[in-house]
Amino acid sequence: MARIGLGFGRWNFHPLKRKSSLLLKLIAVVFAVLLFCEFLIYYLVIFQCKWPEMKPTADDGEQATREPVLKAMFLADTHLLGEFLGHWLDKLRREWQMERAFQTALWLLQPEVVFILGDVFDEGKWSTPEAWADDMARFQKMFRHPSHVQLKVVAGNHDIGFHYEMNIYKVKRFEKVFSSERLFSWKGINFVMVNSVALKGDSCGICSEAEAELIEVSHRLNCSREQVHGSSQCGPGPLLPTSAPILLQHYPLYRRSDANCSGEDAAPPEERNIPFKENYDVLSREASQKLLWWLQPRLVLSGHTHSACEVHHEGRVPELSVPSFSWRNRNNPSFIMGSITPTDYALSKCYLPREHVVLIIYCGAVGFLMVLTLTHFGLLASPFLSGLSLLRKHKTR
Repeated sequence: MARIGLGFGRWNFHPLKRKSSLLLKLIAVVFAVLLFCEFLIYYLVIFQCKWPEMKPTADDGEQATREPVLKAMFLADTHLLGEFLGHWLDKLRREWQMERAFQTALWLLQPEVVFILGDVFDEGKWSTPEAWADDMARFQKMFRHPSHVQLKVVAGNHDIGFHYEMNIYKVKRFEKVFSSERLFSWKGINFVMVNSVALKGDSCGICSEAEAELIEVSHRLNCSREQVHGSSQCGPGPLLPTSAPILLQHYPLYRRSDANCSGEDAAPPEERNIPFKENYDVLSREASQKLLWWLQPRLVLSGHTHSACEVHHEGRVPELSVPSFSWRNRNNPSFIMGSITPTDYALSKCYLPREHVVLIIYCGAVGFLMVLTLTHFGLLASPFLSGLSLLRKHKTR
């Protein structure tokens, strides 16, 4: 009887052991795939990004290499979903992706300052105070950063509304969190941050105030330039660095369309020839000319279109449209890395993991799990054993 009972116990334990072994294998595969697709892939991809090197001029190479270099990141159009639009799973997925990408970039690249060029939120233009507070809490969690890294944000149309939706309450609500400063100087470099939504030029109260602020910034920049030549018309007070500014805004300066844009992250070919609407897709001609005349920038960076484009205004001022940072808007999001000095700059683009690659990995993992399960229960011959059997048959011939 004892032998019969022992044999029955062994017979009953063997299938249980096999099931436990299968379960451990499945858990290990799932864990490995999740770890790679949700964590490691960001390190693997962003690790390949390098800060662009400054190229000293042949005539003044020694002086150029002594200038302090500021490492700046530029990203745009994060579009954090609110309480009305988008499925909760879509919101969770996109925000996780952006958080992992941003935190990985901070850790690997160590920027000194990060600029977000508008449309931080998707529903800021109509969000309630409660929804705004919730959106802000999620933003601060996603884009948390060390105290030595500065984060600067300009307003976009989805943050404060288009011109016809914009009001003082929305603008002040945004500026209370992200600051209302229009001029930021660091390491001898001037950045001018513009509320481009307020540049319609129709003399509305917010528009008039925005233009007055820019005229004041223009005056201060001109004073810093004139002081070099011995002018004393600017009066007392600290002067700005003498370098030409870098203009940061949400709307691009006026251009007819994206017809001359190229690259893998430019607008799709079927959309490039669609004419842009002034004060909706781009700034008006008049507003663009004012900004170029008032500020005389050496570089312009903008967002809004969700696609990349490089154009030159008046044949000399380059503008770079920064693609969206969200996978909800693009399969291949990216951000700009800038090595900047008071007299020069170098830019490069850092691409984030492509979403279709992650989906392919997940689909491949599901297929592998199905094969592993079917093989374990004998419903599918092991690929290894099948190959070995075919090899043996081939040898016997």
